[in-house]
Amino acid sequence: MSSIVVTGATGRLGRLVIERLLATGVPAGTIAAVVRDEEKAADLAARGIELRVADYGAPQTLTTAFRSGDRVLLISGSEVGQRVPQHTAVVSAAQAAGVAQLAYTGVLGGPGADFELAAEHKATEQAILDSGLPYTFLRNGWYTENYTEHLATVLEHGAVVGNTGEGRIASATRADYAAAAAAVLTGDDHLGRVYELSGDTAWSLAEYAAEIAKQSGRDIAYTDVPAEAHLRILTGAGVPEAFAAILVDVDHAIGRGRLAGGSGDLARLAGRPTTPLADTVAEALAHH
Repeated sequence: MSSIVVTGATGRLGRLVIERLLATGVPAGTIAAVVRDEEKAADLAARGIELRVADYGAPQTLTTAFRSGDRVLLISGSEVGQRVPQHTAVVSAAQAAGVAQLAYTGVLGGPGADFELAAEHKATEQAILDSGLPYTFLRNGWYTENYTEHLATVLEHGAVVGNTGEGRIASATRADYAAAAAAVLTGDDHLGRVYELSGDTAWSLAEYAAEIAKQSGRDIAYTDVPAEAHLRILTGAGVPEAFAAILVDVDHAIGRGRLAGGSGDLARLAGRPTTPLADTVAEALAHH
């Protein structure tokens, strides 16, 4: 029997997709979770979800991950620099199995995204097109949590730092993107479709700093710094240099309007407005 298959199922996005599928009435027995570590997925198995153990980095393990007729969500891997061979291995396994749909979480802008972080996503989309598989491209914009997860540092230093200039970011929460993914895995008219996914409202880092200041009662401001200075700050804080360079490059892309979104696809697929920035800030402050 074919299933709805979620890869990277113990990751933060993967878990939220599974929660959303269950919440919308998909029977647990028709969901399969592709995981590297069975123990980490024990809670999913306990709910009746089938576990398929496989690793993007070990192609031979992927031969049993998919079955004919499966609808598969390929959540992009977290190992920047390794993603093209890893994703290509998944695409090959899905092609060999004869899956009915391969949905992929790429990046806003697709082939037009001119920043370093997008390169692996563009190569993956091309591999999927070359495979001839029925596909759906979910080009995810930024997660609001990319920012709110670092709230402690912001509060400690009284500053949000970046090199975005006045660029705007149409972010949304992981749960928002998960709702869109669940919709394309369960709906009927998403094959061969490309969705540019972003939050309903774009904001600048100055507005983000102002929102934190308003809610925390603290003095927080946005400090725009040159790229070289930002790189030094990030590496000084322990971010590996190669990844710090990617983050600085993304800020440049934000400055060029590349993550400002605006298609409305995400809210349409999720069936509700995306989560406002203020709500995600409030949640992060409550946990701080």
